[in-house]
Amino acid sequence: MSATNRRGIVLMCAAMACFIINDALVKWVSQALPSAQIIFIRGVMASLLVWAVARASGQRLVGRELIQGPVAVRSLVEAAGSLIYLISLFNLPLANATAINMAAPLVLTVLAVLFLHEKVGASRWVAVALGFGGVLFIIQPSASGFNGYAWLCLAGTLFHSARDLLTRRISPSVPSIAITLAAALSVTVAAGVWSLFQGWVMLNARTVAALALASVFLASGYHCIISSMRQGDMSVVAPFRYVGLLFAVGLGYLVWGDVPNALAWFGIALLVGSGLYLLHAPAR
Repeated sequence: MSATNRRGIVLMCAAMACFIINDALVKWVSQALPSAQIIFIRGVMASLLVWAVARASGQRLVGRELIQGPVAVRSLVEAAGSLIYLISLFNLPLANATAINMAAPLVLTVLAVLFLHEKVGASRWVAVALGFGGVLFIIQPSASGFNGYAWLCLAGTLFHSARDLLTRRISPSVPSIAITLAAALSVTVAAGVWSLFQGWVMLNARTVAALALASVFLASGYHCIISSMRQGDMSVVAPFRYVGLLFAVGLGYLVWGDVPNALAWFGIALLVGSGLYLLHAPAR
């Protein structure tokens, strides 16, 4: 396997870990605050953090390129996908929404073949499909939980897949941290508009601290996933999104004491096995 594919896989795994920890923190805060307010405040903190890190490290934050061209289109797709997915998430069981969202590696593999002309062999298709099967065994979604919002969730997944494809279209001269800032700002603005209709609740020190920590993991996750999509073959890197479920299982056990059942352990074995195959299989 090429060095760029290995770096892309490591960055994807790091991104999934950051996103899972961020989700756990937001889940805890959601008991006290409206969803739009949480996303907006966390987004403001994440945007300021990314801006400060970029300035401190001397990296160039491109002005006009953030509000026009591929970066601007990617940011709009990011905001639309995030809001669509969240609306569906609030009206679906978590397991069902997660199952639909985990179809992203399959969608990305198809997009990589159609638009990036990557060559994907039959064995790699089988490995990606087995990985998705492992996801279903882990989360075990209920058929009764699927309704009209499931189609909305699928639309959000398609938007996020398109976002990752657009990442590859951005010039290498644009720093990843600039794309990260544009993404954070787009979601923040969209959530700010949404919060005007949903209302606000008074903050306390604990929720502010939790949101500040969540913003660190969110910004780190954004940067890692953008960097991973700019390296290696998408059909190789994208399936390692499934690793996020392994982090979720581990965190669920450590924090909430959730223990996977026999079907979930079988799913984990499928997931790990397909990931190891993709890691060592030839690109073609």
